[in-house]
Amino acid sequence: MAETHSSRFILISACFLLLLSLLFNSASAQLRTNFYSNICPNVESIVRSAVTQKFQQTFVTVPATLRLFFHDCFVRGCDASVLLASQNGKAEKDHPDNLSLAGDGFDTVIKAKAAVDRNPNCRNRVSCADILALATRDVIVLSGGPSYPVELGRRDGKISTIASVQHRLPHPEFNLDQLNSMFASHGLTQTDMIALSGAHTLGFSHCGRFSKRIYNFSPRSRIDPTLNPSYALQLRNMCPLRVDPRIAINMDPNTPRTFDNTYFRNLQQGMGLFTSDQILFTDGRSKPTVNLFASNPSSFNQAFISAITKLGRVGVLTGNKGEIRLDCSRVN
Repeated sequence: MAETHSSRFILISACFLLLLSLLFNSASAQLRTNFYSNICPNVESIVRSAVTQKFQQTFVTVPATLRLFFHDCFVRGCDASVLLASQNGKAEKDHPDNLSLAGDGFDTVIKAKAAVDRNPNCRNRVSCADILALATRDVIVLSGGPSYPVELGRRDGKISTIASVQHRLPHPEFNLDQLNSMFASHGLTQTDMIALSGAHTLGFSHCGRFSKRIYNFSPRSRIDPTLNPSYALQLRNMCPLRVDPRIAINMDPNTPRTFDNTYFRNLQQGMGLFTSDQILFTDGRSKPTVNLFASNPSSFNQAFISAITKLGRVGVLTGNKGEIRLDCSRVN
């Protein structure tokens, strides 16, 4: 009898996973690179121009926009829900995990949306979610990274709650199993996860996010032994124990303004800022991929393009679902 129940459970679980897969594939299948060809044929050049102008004002545009896209897709899917504001501070963007999102990412989307809507043919016909996806590709290219075709056709979500963020974003202290589990829940493989982690070649974090690694790692070792000792001392100098934990530190100490594979070479030297970075090299299951990306920029770029394209399909709203927001910060 127990064996029968077990078999039924396995069958039901398999059917459930198949249903989820069909639903996921059905929505993402409606995305296509030429979605706006008859609606707003110049949308890509309009967005690119606006993003380039913002980039020329501040480099923070790059990591801020890229991180905004990742946070949006991982919480409710790529529906621009992270852009929604609330008067009572209960939206996604108000969650502690999102408070560090730089304002320049939001501003990039707002300015690109305004530029699109200045074109009479395009006004209120391009979603904020698609504009964010295009802007993300553009900032990657502007910082020296690879270009790639962006699938379009997303609609904007109408829901944004602070509760929806809980346990949806990777934590700086995650181990490989935790990282793989979280990314797998979005249809992403370990290779996808490692490639997307390579985005840490850009941008910055704050001392409070990794201070435990350099001051109070364990009863046996105050400094995380997987950290390069010289790098740990540099971090201590930049992040004194009793100063503002919001001090910004470059994720990549060597080429922080260039999208390249230096992040992976840093991991080989024990210079991953987060535990979740360094574990990619110290865990034997992911180490070969890190070594490949460190030695072969082309392999990293190809894997990154594949991974961010798959990321852009997560939880998308298409067809009659969602809406085209008139203002990216509020529902219509």
